Amino acid sequence: MTLPSEPPVITSLDELARLVESGRRLYVRWSRGPRTDLGETASTDDLTGVPLPGLSVNALDVEPWWSSRPVRLWVARRLYDYCHLRRSKGPGVRPWVLRGREVGRGPDNEPLVREVEPIAWVDARVIFEAEQEVARQRGSWGPLDRTAGSGAESSR
Repeated sequence: MTLPSEPPVITSLDELARLVESGRRLYVRWSRGPRTDLGETASTDDLTGVPLPGLSVNALDVEPWWSSRPVRLWVARRLYDYCHLRRSKGPGVRPWVLRGREVGRGPDNEPLVREVEPIAWVDARVIFEAEQEVARQRGSWGPLDRTAGSGAESSR
């Protein structure tokens, strides 16, 4: 991964939706950023410590079954589903958009990518907008957070 300069910052959910509409093979990664990930060739499975064959990311590309539904809502959900990572992965972790080549799937069925091209940081305001967008929906769902209500403590 080469990083010629600091990536720009996406400051609105609409801006991120337009980016997703205009490109393919876009992913979001929650980490300390491209500079930290520079030179990394793999993520590690948190449970087992096994190195993975690429960086763990989440796809932003809209799936065909989404049809003509709003891309803004699609992107909001993609961000919202993993927003717990900013807390669980420690200080300085935030989302950034990248383009990459998928090389496999991780233990949570997440894409693993190589040949990473940083596109942009995602500002905290975009996460706030995503949370608001999700809250306006009829259905009830939350972030894909294993620690939230997992019952792991009670099963020991």
